[in-house]
Amino acid sequence: MYRQHIGSAPGRFRVDVRTVGASEVLAPVGELDHHTAELLRAPLDQAVDEGRVRLVLDCSGLEFCDSTGLNVLLGARLRAEAAGGGVHLVAMRPTVARVFEITGADAVFTLHDTIESALPG
Repeated sequence: MYRQHIGSAPGRFRVDVRTVGASEVLAPVGELDHHTAELLRAPLDQAVDEGRVRLVLDCSGLEFCDSTGLNVLLGARLRAEAAGGGVHLVAMRPTVARVFEITGADAVFTLHDTIESALPG
């Protein structure tokens, strides 16, 4: 089902990546911070470089996101939108959603409750 699995130290952070139609679905699991941000940035950049500019992030397994992680997502948003796409965030946990609310970043991303609602019909 998953095309790619990118990870670091066992249990710390991983990103499962799969393509669904014209969308790239990424599922970061663990803590997204300055130590792990590159593990998410790389597949986001690769997807855009390969023309998959609708980026859907299943955030249900994301336990923490610091400013570095937020910057990775903002950068992906800029790249995707410049290519005619966007970043769609799905099922954020309350602690992660709070970071987005405090910074105002929740206003610049498209938020969804489920993967199905984030994928084009």
